[in-house]
Amino acid sequence: MDDKFILMGLNDEKAGYVAEVLKNKTCKKILDFLAETKEASEKDISRILEMPINTVEYNLKKLVKSGLVVKAKNFFWSVKGRKILMYKLARKDIIISPNKKPSLSALKSVLPVLIFAILIINFIALAMLLEKQGIIEPSQAPRKFNSYFEMQNFLRQHVIRERRGGFEIEDVFRFRTTVSQSAEIVGTMASAAPSASVSKAEDYSTTNIQVAGVDEADIVKNDGKYIYIATGNRVVIVDAYPAEDMEILSEIGFDKSVSEIFINKDKLIVFSRDYPVYRACVVGRCVPENSDLISIYDILDRENPELENEIFVDGSYMNSRMIGDYVYIISTKYADVDNPEPPVYITDGVQEEVKANEVYYFDYPDVNYVFTSIMAINIENGDLNSEIYLTGGTSTIYVSQDNIYLTHQKRGETIIHKINVDEEDIEYVGVGEVPGRVLNQFSMDEYGGYFRIATTTGGGNHLYVLDDDLEIVGSIENLAPGESIYSARFMGERAYIVTFKKIDPLFVIDLSEPERPEVLGYLKITGYSDYLHPYDENHLIGIGKETRGGNERFSWYQGVKISLFDVSDVENPIEVDKFEIGDRGTDSAALREHKAVLFDKEKNLLVIPINLAEIDESKYENYEEIPDNAHGEQVWQGAYILNLNLGGISLRGKISHDESYIQRSLYMDDVLYTISQRMVKANDLQTIDEIKSLDLSY
Repeated sequence: MDDKFILMGLNDEKAGYVAEVLKNKTCKKILDFLAETKEASEKDISRILEMPINTVEYNLKKLVKSGLVVKAKNFFWSVKGRKILMYKLARKDIIISPNKKPSLSALKSVLPVLIFAILIINFIALAMLLEKQGIIEPSQAPRKFNSYFEMQNFLRQHVIRERRGGFEIEDVFRFRTTVSQSAEIVGTMASAAPSASVSKAEDYSTTNIQVAGVDEADIVKNDGKYIYIATGNRVVIVDAYPAEDMEILSEIGFDKSVSEIFINKDKLIVFSRDYPVYRACVVGRCVPENSDLISIYDILDRENPELENEIFVDGSYMNSRMIGDYVYIISTKYADVDNPEPPVYITDGVQEEVKANEVYYFDYPDVNYVFTSIMAINIENGDLNSEIYLTGGTSTIYVSQDNIYLTHQKRGETIIHKINVDEEDIEYVGVGEVPGRVLNQFSMDEYGGYFRIATTTGGGNHLYVLDDDLEIVGSIENLAPGESIYSARFMGERAYIVTFKKIDPLFVIDLSEPERPEVLGYLKITGYSDYLHPYDENHLIGIGKETRGGNERFSWYQGVKISLFDVSDVENPIEVDKFEIGDRGTDSAALREHKAVLFDKEKNLLVIPINLAEIDESKYENYEEIPDNAHGEQVWQGAYILNLNLGGISLRGKISHDESYIQRSLYMDDVLYTISQRMVKANDLQTIDEIKSLDLSY
């Protein structure tokens, strides 16, 4: 009788795997195939079902762990001497107890009664399982703890249960933080202007943000008159306009590293981090260990900034956005299972401890927990509000003008929390999940009441459309099996996705009907794009790497490549032009940080930082040709200024700061400013002739 049943309780490891495979379409296809076939190898399944071999391998492992598929006794050897395993259905009945693993002896004694009830038991148990094992109900509302003991007990029970289940701890704090693009192109929108009495440029660039009206903190800001620079442990305010009179007006020093800043009219918001030790209370002011500092300055007088408010946040600053006069800050603090301590805030020397009954939580297990804090600060009057959520981590985020979306990874799924923000009001909306992992925040977007997200799994790449309640209403699955998403961009009713393994397919996807997204066309070219930027509604700019050679599994990356794509014929997108920079080893911060990109359509302008590598051809004189994997040596660093329009891409000029890496660029009227840790340099935007440089060194 032991051979006929799989017995398990809800908390057993196999129960989690059973729930996972029953909702997996690929696993179901393999089960159906094995039901009609006595035994089959991975290659057999791949060939008959027309699936990539790695997809079959990935899903067979899940099925074996669940107990639904077993390795057959028969096997054979390949011509290369590798053992080829055969797989078959376990052909056993599954009995799941809602409480614990059922006793086999008890089962034998009541088997006649149980036969009829098995189906009902399985149905009820699986329904409970889907709720308990992380298949989250989107409408699930967060709860609050009644006491510290309840919070501690919750963590112990849920974390221990998940870790005993054999699940690996997710890479909670891994993030390349970006957000997605709304339909409006906003890379050069002017931010809040400085005081009207100050002479400033009529036209100036600002941070390359993603969503209109949602500003992002950065290391450099400008308002058409002044440049604000976060460098090391200080913020430098430069009077930059006119360029001929450029000078440093003031500096603000900190005893910790300055990471990012915001500018809002005559307010400067500074984020700094990394206090190494706990500090004692001095005149009522206590600074917790590992706190981050948010400082708000009145800069009406740029030569004499005045500190208005300081907020110490217990934990790690993750990200922030500014909408109107409100700054929203997302931070996390690890929740220790044995001694969970919610964050502590200190505002103007007044300490506020978050109590357990102020913490929201969700009744599902995870392998790791953090206290995720969302704080809203009114820049004008200093009022603030915050909410704390106990989540399974927070990594990549997306922020629209109305909502913050927090995501983290759990057992191959992306969990999404939606939180509405309206000035100081913060309200939890719901939670959902989709298969796969998110590359970065460009893989997410909100449009027309729908949330769109692109993910990658072992079986391929996927795009999901979720409604206002975070329920999946439309999808495209298994796009480019065996490849990975390298970049994505949402633009209104279209999405553009770049995948890569050996060549770069650029997919054009129609999202005009959210319930029925459709691939309209694709372009296959060498190389890949790490970043996509809208040129207009029918053209895209791609910034990435060229590739060459290799084999059927990979290709050698070469220098940096800028491409201009025409997608007006959606079924046949084309690469209008491309511009290659350097040899293998050439790099650009723009491949990883969209804020390093300066683009202006009206000025036919694209500026990106470049670390240039070139191959010494004399080393390969005895070769018939230079190998594809030959690596260049760094010969120059600076910024490339390119002419870019529908006619093509060409070099306008280059700017260098000698030994210092250029991190950002901006313009005021007809002057281009480049900024590094040690220097600000002003050049004529057309001729690239130098106007003036300013030393930022101590």
